[in-house]
Amino acid sequence: MTDPSPPASGRGEGPPPAAVALRGLCPRCGSPTLFDGIVRFAPKCRACGLDFSSFNVGDGPAAFLIFIVGGIVTALAIAVELSLSPPWWLHVLLWLPLTAALTLGLLRIGKGLLLALEFRHRAREGRPREDR
Repeated sequence: MTDPSPPASGRGEGPPPAAVALRGLCPRCGSPTLFDGIVRFAPKCRACGLDFSSFNVGDGPAAFLIFIVGGIVTALAIAVELSLSPPWWLHVLLWLPLTAALTLGLLRIGKGLLLALEFRHRAREGRPREDR
């Protein structure tokens, strides 16, 4: 069984968290094995064996996206309504696909970033912290 913890220094090895999030890389070895679907994590890294199920990103990324995507889409919808006054069905055709695309794209990035930060800072479920 491989050690799931980052190097003792916590820095210098493995890709930076932004690269993990944007490209779906394993936070330990850098292989593109983080996701098994659009936003679903793979059970473990196929290259180095890091168990991704030991991380708990929870609902953090989704909660932030409610505010970010909601704010973007609402501001755009209000601007379009005030400047063009299109019919309601045009709003539906514009904002539903945009909302879905932004949510899925940003959710994948948000989940990857949170997992990378948990790995970098050794925050895991069921493992006591050593500095207490």
